[in-house]
Amino acid sequence: MYPCVSLLLLLMGRGAIPLVLSEEVKLCSKTVINSCSDCIKSGAYCTWCKQLNFIKPGEQEAARCDTWAQLIERGCMEEDIISPKNYFSSSKNISLSNTALDKGEPIQLRPQEVNLKLRPGLPHTFTLDFQRVEGYPVDLYYLMDLSYSMEDDLRSIKTLGNKLFNALQGITKKGQIGFGSFVDKTVLPFTNTNPEKLNKPCAETEMYCQPAFGYRHVLSMTGNKAEFESEVNKQRISGNLDSPEGTLDAIMQAAVCGERIGWRNSSTRLIVLTTDDGFHMAGDGKLAGILEPNDERCYMDNNLYSKSNEMDYPSVGQVANQLEKNNIQPIFAVTKNMEKVYRELSKMIPKSEVGVLSADSHNVVELIKNAYNRLSSKVTVTHDALPDNVRVTYTPLCPEGGPSGDKGVCNNVGVGQMVSFNVTVTADECMQSEISFLIGPLGMKDKLKVSLSTLCKCECNDPVTVDSPYCNGKGQVNCGMCSCKAGFVGQKCECSIGEKDESSLRAACRKDNGTECEGRGDCVCGICQCYTLPGGSTYYGTNCECENESCEKFQNKLCGGNGKCRCKNCECKPGYEGTACQCKKSDEQCRTPSGSVCSGRGTCKCNQCKCMEGYQRPYCLTCPACQTTCITKGKCIECLGFQTGPFSKNCSQACTSISEFKMVETLPPGKPCDVRDVESCRVFFAIKQLDGEDNYTAQILKTRECPKLPNIYAIIGGSIVGVTVIGILILLFIKVLFTLQDLKEYRKFMNEAQKTRWSENKNPIFQEATTTVANPTFSGE
Repeated sequence: MYPCVSLLLLLMGRGAIPLVLSEEVKLCSKTVINSCSDCIKSGAYCTWCKQLNFIKPGEQEAARCDTWAQLIERGCMEEDIISPKNYFSSSKNISLSNTALDKGEPIQLRPQEVNLKLRPGLPHTFTLDFQRVEGYPVDLYYLMDLSYSMEDDLRSIKTLGNKLFNALQGITKKGQIGFGSFVDKTVLPFTNTNPEKLNKPCAETEMYCQPAFGYRHVLSMTGNKAEFESEVNKQRISGNLDSPEGTLDAIMQAAVCGERIGWRNSSTRLIVLTTDDGFHMAGDGKLAGILEPNDERCYMDNNLYSKSNEMDYPSVGQVANQLEKNNIQPIFAVTKNMEKVYRELSKMIPKSEVGVLSADSHNVVELIKNAYNRLSSKVTVTHDALPDNVRVTYTPLCPEGGPSGDKGVCNNVGVGQMVSFNVTVTADECMQSEISFLIGPLGMKDKLKVSLSTLCKCECNDPVTVDSPYCNGKGQVNCGMCSCKAGFVGQKCECSIGEKDESSLRAACRKDNGTECEGRGDCVCGICQCYTLPGGSTYYGTNCECENESCEKFQNKLCGGNGKCRCKNCECKPGYEGTACQCKKSDEQCRTPSGSVCSGRGTCKCNQCKCMEGYQRPYCLTCPACQTTCITKGKCIECLGFQTGPFSKNCSQACTSISEFKMVETLPPGKPCDVRDVESCRVFFAIKQLDGEDNYTAQILKTRECPKLPNIYAIIGGSIVGVTVIGILILLFIKVLFTLQDLKEYRKFMNEAQKTRWSENKNPIFQEATTTVANPTFSGE
């Protein structure tokens, strides 16, 4: 057998904690540890050695904290290793019942109470058993939608009371049934608030219609079939305006008004909800100006939900919470068109089922039986809300198996069949006080109470010696460490601080108010005593800030083997350079053809140019990101070549960067630079950068390109002629407009003249009067 395997078996046989992975070892070594309690808190596999003189001189007390195997290997005696183990006890563990009892409550879950004391990070697993007893009482609350569209369903349920009771008796002899109904809030826009419509919200032809209401509790739990049938037969249809109903209001009141409904303490509680429409939820009440959120409390007055019009609808989460809290399992009996909606709702409500109603609900009894069988055959174990630092997981031990996780699920569990779950509890951190939480199957009253606390203190059983010789007679041993008297400090209380303030002594060991001795030593009498490194060397410096083992490596050698590590920095041997002394000193690859190093615009490091910002290797010749010299040096060119421009008065001082310039007749081949001077003339030049950051030579073209002056007389004469011509054209344009207007009026006049008819008859006013008188003398007879 291999030695390491032998050691593992030896430690496991003695009740020790097994060897752990390297990551767990790191967990112990990474945490800042000042005491045994700190060690126990730092990791599930960390242990503490209380053996005196276990640590070496200059070694920190935190070295006492390590894994069991590491402490044994370093020479700590097994009996001196402190490693608290998880504690589990069952304070109440009554055997499971086989059948429902006539008196008292049957036991379906064991154990009933347990106590756990856990080390942070170390899980503990125990077994939870569940067995559904035969004949366990059932309370069924039939909650019916009485909106107008459910008229035929109401007629059916009035005839199915006997079948419903028989089905319930087939499940258990201790069955009870209750009845409630709902429609919606009696405010706009959910219900017509006209007084006549509130009193009779159904169609005019409907003779039997009850006034609008939200939720009404009709019948408390009863085992009397005749009483149930009598109350159901009294029910009448009602109505509202919109399609969604006040379903969640009704479920919430049925869940929280336990005394009014008559739920028994020890029973399977079922709500059978029948409806053919969707449901309103939280926020919909704002449509009617109802802003007060639902407070999940019971408000029943004369069996009516009294705050229906004052509180908003509850949310799905609120309903799910109260159903789980009160161990109620809903069965949604809905029409085919609503099946998808309520299946989505069922996903958000644990321990619920959905069944499809026929057109007139005649299949409701069979639907309830099937849904109950599905609910009762599925056991889902879960727990209360827990603090963030506590975790509970479940591993089902059922015939068909099941997934592990934060819920334990077993399917197809028969009555009287026992199923078990391995429950694993882990406390990730120390807790200030004991907590309690409940574990149990959803929809059942039976719960396991778990009382949980953490083990974060060491019980070292030290001898009661006030002035221990180990502490130089100035202190008491506590888990292998000295607890010094007032006025004494140090690993073994060897330092007397007298009247000095201990905090001021410790402040002397802090650099820039940081960690005491940089966390690498102990502050003894105001002086840092530095720890020893694993490699054998020690930290050093006033505050233990230096060590010679963490310098940069090259080819896996500290300082490349060409220097010495001094306080985290490499000091290179002559002829070597670099952060890890990895380079020989040379500038061969940094020299330009002209012989300069990095063109005077950088330094040579490790035989490579380290250029100034913007310049590029290999020789720092070009600077693509820099502004072009044609622009930056333009004013100096104007000043040097033609003594004009803004620098003309101090040209020699302002333009020292151009060390040499020439005035030439022609410029060398290539595109020249050009700038405009103060006289708007174009100045052409060529400029070249020499070695150095700001050092140039320039050639300036003697001849400038200046623009010709404009002919003032031609401009003035042309302007006068232009204005004159424009004026004449405007006058001609106005004349043409008037002429056209006159022509238009003339044509209009001629057209009207042609339309007039003239007569040549004489004016009767100016005609002569003519009178003819018959002479009676000459008139014939």
